[in-house]
Amino acid sequence: MRVTAVASLREAQEKLPGHEAVVLSRRAVAAADPETRKAFASAVRQYPLVVAGGRQGHLPTSWFKRGGAFYLKAPFSGDDLLHFLKKAVAVHALEQEVQGLREEVDQKARELGFYKDVGKALTSSLDLRTILNIVMEKTRELIRAEAWSILLVDEETQELVFQVAKGRKGKQVEKLRLKMGQGIAGWVAQHGKPAIVPDTSKDERFYRGVDQMTRFHTRSILAVPMVSKDRVIGVLEVINKQGGAPFTQQDLELLLKLVDQAAIAVEHAALYQRVAEQAVTDDLTQLFNLRYLNRTIDMEIERCQRYGSSVSLIFMDLDFFKDINDQYGHLMGSKVLVEVAQLLLKNLRSIDVVARYGGDEFVVVLPQTGVQAARTIAERLRRVLATSTFLRSEGLAVKLTASFGIAAYPDHARNREELLRLADEAMYRVKHETRNRVYIVA
Repeated sequence: MRVTAVASLREAQEKLPGHEAVVLSRRAVAAADPETRKAFASAVRQYPLVVAGGRQGHLPTSWFKRGGAFYLKAPFSGDDLLHFLKKAVAVHALEQEVQGLREEVDQKARELGFYKDVGKALTSSLDLRTILNIVMEKTRELIRAEAWSILLVDEETQELVFQVAKGRKGKQVEKLRLKMGQGIAGWVAQHGKPAIVPDTSKDERFYRGVDQMTRFHTRSILAVPMVSKDRVIGVLEVINKQGGAPFTQQDLELLLKLVDQAAIAVEHAALYQRVAEQAVTDDLTQLFNLRYLNRTIDMEIERCQRYGSSVSLIFMDLDFFKDINDQYGHLMGSKVLVEVAQLLLKNLRSIDVVARYGGDEFVVVLPQTGVQAARTIAERLRRVLATSTFLRSEGLAVKLTASFGIAAYPDHARNREELLRLADEAMYRVKHETRNRVYIVA
């Protein structure tokens, strides 16, 4: 044990660093001015303290961190002083250990409370977007950074899709796709392992395409896989820890605990969303089905009644579609229907609703659209269909036309059933007379 003797509190304060304990003379305390005593008291609180020649209570409690000092009354020997010093150091070490355990318990209690809140929040909804936003906000609470994102695996393409992204460039990356294995997130998804990248410029796995598109500078990354039933369903990614500090093992452990809870909730929400979509979509074309069509028309008619607007309906039937099935087979016919569906979606407005009515019949709902505007839209669809070539991917070149009928509410119909019937009748008029034309109900 190294011992340094000093004559005053001021000098003692200067010599404190590098020492384990302090032996303090009562006379030295009495000789110091109030400012020096105050400064020394603040500095000495972190050290074990033995007061020689003093009595308990003559020093204020602000001098001591926890249990106080050991008081050594005169007369005492060197052995007495050494005994009390060792005892003070041992007690101080025990206090430090207790303090560390108490802080660890407090931290675990805070973590437990946090993850309990996460669990409650995640089970409060089956909406996928809501669940993802909850996960994102909890991630931002855990780790302060410049950007955060959640990527989910598209089951059909096996690509990673940025579903939620927060930060300065967040909106620019949402819906972007990465191939499995591409970039840090792609590597994490492919291998099912987390990754801490302290410097992206030194990691060959890093993909710079997203940074080049957004003009964002990614310096460091923490990415963890979202795993459910031994299957990676997504990746949670945190970019550039605040203050420039590197991501730590503790950051990783916190995120792993979060995604353990989140992955199950995300998969349940995604499954619920798929089931809900299947209830209103056509299995073949992925357009809306008749159930959703009826609900949409009812809603649009109600809106027309409230605001005095119009809704138009286009009833479309493919011409001579049976010939395609007969010549190329029903499988090729089904592929034509899928291509037609995609063509319709591509050439309509975002507010329009397209549904497969049945067989080769399609219905388009045009909200807030009068009859003449509906005619213009139908003519455009007719021309696009007539000038397109189908089944090119199968090595074929199939040409196709369609017959269109138009009816509108409140111009022609008083309810949904009448609107559908009149548009259908207008389409059949084309069918029986000319085909490849657009008629408005008389």
